[in-house]
Amino acid sequence: MPKRPDSLETLQIALELIQRIPKGRTVTAAELRQQLSDAGFERDMRTIQRQLETLSEYLDLDRDDSTKPYRYSWKERAKGFSIPSLSVQESLLLTLAEQQLQNLLPARLMKSMEGFFVQARQQLGAQDSTKHEREWLEKVRVVSTGQPLLPPKVDPDVFEQVSNALFANQWLTVEYKNAAGKQTESRVMPLGLAQQGPRMYLVCRFDGYDNERSLALHRIVSARTSTFTFVRPKDFDLGQYDNDGRFAYGDGELVRLSFRIEKEAGLHLLESPLSAEQEVVELEDDYEISATVVDSAMLEWWLRGFGEAVRDIKKSMAVNAGGKMA
Repeated sequence: MPKRPDSLETLQIALELIQRIPKGRTVTAAELRQQLSDAGFERDMRTIQRQLETLSEYLDLDRDDSTKPYRYSWKERAKGFSIPSLSVQESLLLTLAEQQLQNLLPARLMKSMEGFFVQARQQLGAQDSTKHEREWLEKVRVVSTGQPLLPPKVDPDVFEQVSNALFANQWLTVEYKNAAGKQTESRVMPLGLAQQGPRMYLVCRFDGYDNERSLALHRIVSARTSTFTFVRPKDFDLGQYDNDGRFAYGDGELVRLSFRIEKEAGLHLLESPLSAEQEVVELEDDYEISATVVDSAMLEWWLRGFGEAVRDIKKSMAVNAGGKMA
């Protein structure tokens, strides 16, 4: 691949800087350099400063040189350069993404997007033209299906190391303290990140093993990303890992479950079935439910949660469509 001309490299960095210079607040050259680094553009401080000096000469940029480091921003009525701005709809989408996906995106990517998140929030400011979009943020909410719990504290440095290693397919060394308080250090291959209620889990393979484990992120005491990369296993699928009930403390074993449940307690199962081929028999006071499900500890907790409203619970080995035991 031919090397890109220096002029093209210079133009690309200039455009990246322009997109990240805010309006209504200021930013330093060091902060911009970090944002570019997080986005994959490694440049030394002098290059960034030289670019900002050049841009300040030709564009409506304010450079506050009353203190060091210098701070940059767009002038209040800047018209000297037309840059694409977020639409109101894009701003709403970005703001929702920042609120809901911040734990499911690499920390480096979130940092590099900070300028866009700020722009989105400003775009949804107090003006009348964005009233409905701004109000939408107060009209939607993700709610818990169980007793609400505060999320356990995750070390920000741990999350950054874990998410960046997962993003780049790099080996990770973690110090982990299990529920019994035992602390061990291991080298792991990060394969997936999952949020289950208030908790975050890292799905990984320990060095030398070919099976997957889930580590609670808040129990990782420290994490260090290695410079060594790995080839992501083709036989691993995070969706299948979830479908097999691994986050529900199961091992993927399918069972045919049947039980009786009082009508008032079981009505929701007619609206939200346990599986696609769930069967329901309506009795005088009860529903008789049968479905093929993944056997797990979470299934047991769910059934016990109904108390005396559920009875005659039976499990048998599931049979697949071909008439064979699953």
